Amino acid sequence: IGLQAGDEGKGAIIDRLAPHYNIIARFQGGPNAGHTIVVGQKTIVLHLIPSGVFEKKCLNLIGNGVVIDPVLLMKELETLNEIIPNIRKRIMISLKARLITPAHILLDKMSEISRGAGKIGSTLRGIGPTYGDNVSRKALPISSLFEPDFKTKYETIKKDHFRILKSYGEIFLKNFSLKDFKKTETEWLMATQELKKLNLVNGEYFLNKNLNNNKTILAEGAQGSWLDVMYGTYPYVTSSNTIVAGVCTGLGVPPSRIGKVMGIVKAYTTRVGSGPFPTEQDNETGEKLRAIGHEYGATTGRPRRCGWLDLPALKYAIMINGVTSLAITKLDVLDNFKKIKICTKYKNIQNFSMDDFSNPELKPIYREFDGWQTLTGQIRNHKLLPQQAQEYLKFIEQELGVPIVLVSVGPERAQMLEI
Repeated sequence: IGLQAGDEGKGAIIDRLAPHYNIIARFQGGPNAGHTIVVGQKTIVLHLIPSGVFEKKCLNLIGNGVVIDPVLLMKELETLNEIIPNIRKRIMISLKARLITPAHILLDKMSEISRGAGKIGSTLRGIGPTYGDNVSRKALPISSLFEPDFKTKYETIKKDHFRILKSYGEIFLKNFSLKDFKKTETEWLMATQELKKLNLVNGEYFLNKNLNNNKTILAEGAQGSWLDVMYGTYPYVTSSNTIVAGVCTGLGVPPSRIGKVMGIVKAYTTRVGSGPFPTEQDNETGEKLRAIGHEYGATTGRPRRCGWLDLPALKYAIMINGVTSLAITKLDVLDNFKKIKICTKYKNIQNFSMDDFSNPELKPIYREFDGWQTLTGQIRNHKLLPQQAQEYLKFIEQELGVPIVLVSVGPERAQMLEI
């Protein structure tokens, strides 16, 4: 589970943990996610497919809580097939997963444009409108592709979408091309036919049967706790439950089946798009973090906003997720800083929640640490980390009350240090 605003490095951690599991199951989100994995000399960005695909023994499930764009899914499979032949055999997709349609993407775009300066930072992939239709009980599950009246259902929902689109008036007229839409729609319909040929399963039965047979399953989240639709920085959130509770609804497994919960934390904090960010460093420090950390969105390419670690926000995320262990990523990005800060609390705030982020009077109180100013990328044993780096990690662990079990000092598998 990501404990910040996404981009914590979940993909790399899952890639590291995958050999210990039989199944990796993605439980929410859609192509708005971007999980970056370095394999040899190649950097792969996965948007829909679980991050266990590079472990040959792993099966991978796209759960019912995920929303799927068939066009992007087929392109992602095509790219992966060049690296891992017959990859489709190890990927299962829940029949209950909902379809993102071309009109959903248009709705997302028009909604964001209409907000003007108040944009929420959508990736414009149709995620929100698809989840919205699901709540309104009119989304199309993958299983509907096999129904004889699928085309009728699709045309009905498209008609409803265009009624909403036309209500945007001038914005819609300026940003819509019927020719482009028809081309996109044709491509989408072709992709749905290819989707029908994949390994489609009843995800809840698939997982629970494997659990009953003592198979190990790793649930993979997308985005992070800050972006949870209920417990995040609302309304600057995604449209799904990114916290551990989303595992149950997104995969169809009972809470009693959840064992360990690993929280992924970047050694500093980043955020893509709009929304409150009290520890943001909109200055040379932030620029330095962005440059060294290559902080640009894996899905959108947008520059990430950067700032110091936020302990109150992490404590809140740990509480609502029931985190049992931590993985700290990108510690090496801090190698060249003389001084490093951590927000330990907020002035006059007792029981912090993400709702407090919207308070313009919110004032972070920092503790300053000496930097280690030593390159850590070549270190392969956590005990050999510089003393200042060890003190930084120890402070985080003590303040959060959860053990740190992994620390990354670079993007490669060998740069993941066990503690």
